[in-house]
Amino acid sequence: MNKRGWSARVVIKYALLQVPGVALLVVILIVVQRWVALPAWLSWGLVALWVAKDVILFPFVWRAYDSRDTNSMVGMRGTAVNRLAPSGYVRVRGELWRAEVMGDGPPIDEGEAVRVRGICGLTLFIEPDSEEIGNRGR
Repeated sequence: MNKRGWSARVVIKYALLQVPGVALLVVILIVVQRWVALPAWLSWGLVALWVAKDVILFPFVWRAYDSRDTNSMVGMRGTAVNRLAPSGYVRVRGELWRAEVMGDGPPIDEGEAVRVRGICGLTLFIEPDSEEIGNRGR
């Protein structure tokens, strides 16, 4: 599996999406400051903890901010769980997906190898895996 690292685009996107939360915290602290005499070190400490939380969580959530991964299923191999004529279910990467045979392709029987050629929402568009068909004849 090809592992990609963080890109500057992902880091900037994550940072910009964290700004409203920090801004809201600052506004809340300013409003609370009117009624309760909070020491400045406590207010700045809370802001620093909030930012530290975002920095600590980034390595765990950065993939959700990476828009390059939208068609990662295209090209993957799977197995038909039931007969696809023209739709049914396939198992790809251990997960069950709704699938449709591309174009006017022949029905695909249960257990046959398939390859993902497209995706729309949660439906995969598949075709028989030609490499697997070629290997069966040997």
